[in-house]
Amino acid sequence: MPRDDRHIPPLAEVRRITEKKRDAWWTVMLVDPVATPLVRWTAMHTRVTPNQITWGAFIVGLGSAACFTQGDWRWLLLGALLYHVSFIFDCMDGKLARLTGTGSVFGAWLDFVFDRIRVVVCAAALMGGQYARTGDVLYIWLALAVTFLDALRYIDSLEIFKIRHTMRKQIKTRMRAARKAQNQAELAFMEDLLRDNPEADMEHDRAVAAGGATDLEFEPPFAASVIEASFPTAEQPPALPAPGVAPTATAPGAGAVATAPGAGAVATAPAPPRKAAVVDLQQEFRRRFPWWTRCRSFLMRHRIRAHLISGIEFQMGVFIIGPALDSIGVATVVSGALLLVFELAIIYKLLLSTRDFARTLDSFETTA
Repeated sequence: MPRDDRHIPPLAEVRRITEKKRDAWWTVMLVDPVATPLVRWTAMHTRVTPNQITWGAFIVGLGSAACFTQGDWRWLLLGALLYHVSFIFDCMDGKLARLTGTGSVFGAWLDFVFDRIRVVVCAAALMGGQYARTGDVLYIWLALAVTFLDALRYIDSLEIFKIRHTMRKQIKTRMRAARKAQNQAELAFMEDLLRDNPEADMEHDRAVAAGGATDLEFEPPFAASVIEASFPTAEQPPALPAPGVAPTATAPGAGAVATAPGAGAVATAPAPPRKAAVVDLQQEFRRRFPWWTRCRSFLMRHRIRAHLISGIEFQMGVFIIGPALDSIGVATVVSGALLLVFELAIIYKLLLSTRDFARTLDSFETTA
């Protein structure tokens, strides 16, 4: 029985709910324009669950592998098309889960495992078909390389996430302990501010972090990686005057009590903004590559993440572009090389970030 379409919002709202704030350029340009309307239609007219779509993506992926085994270009082209359809379904399961609130931990695990199996099976089928057609043992090595690089990408991503999470956790613990007596606002990270405001450049983001100020100063002892900034406190609803009493006026930014002329009521001015620390764990990287912030902001304004060649683009190069052009060896080598370049860049960025992290911790030790 179809769902009641009155509970499904318009397409623009569905896009806001289901599409990620940042995603791979292949997904943003070639998948979301198809997947998001399909998700809305599926939610309105069917009772398909996200897990069922995950199974569908996996089955279509196996169909793609079956085509790859044939080796002939026409079968390769069909296999490439099926692989793209499989990836569209793979994106739809998460979107449907976000739209309908039917996501689950098991569904996320199932999606991840099926993705990895699909890559291994398709790599073996594609390279095995080419080996059967040409007898070139190079395709056997390419199959192993594709499997290795796909695993490396996701293992590296997981470990980097864990390291960044650990660094943030340690800094927050130190900062809260060091400033507990000062009752200051919570910690913010410059990387989050840049992510939330991609239209701004580095200096403007610092100004935004300061609550609108444009002349932030680096204050010791956190000059290496921590910026002192003023964050306005959450707005408080205005107090209602007592019946028969005129409302009072308060001078902006005043910390004293102001009373309206002829009135007996007293209104308390809002408290001055509290200080907060903005930690920049990418400071050294931005100093060495000042152009990167603007490039990253440009990409993020279009929802494209800065990691231009990730696991997704690597898969599409191997399983779609290569078969479609009947140039599997070249496409695989180029895709693998680009993936390694970006992975090494991320590792280098992590190295510089750990140096900023060490300097930040040293600043706490200095003031201890």
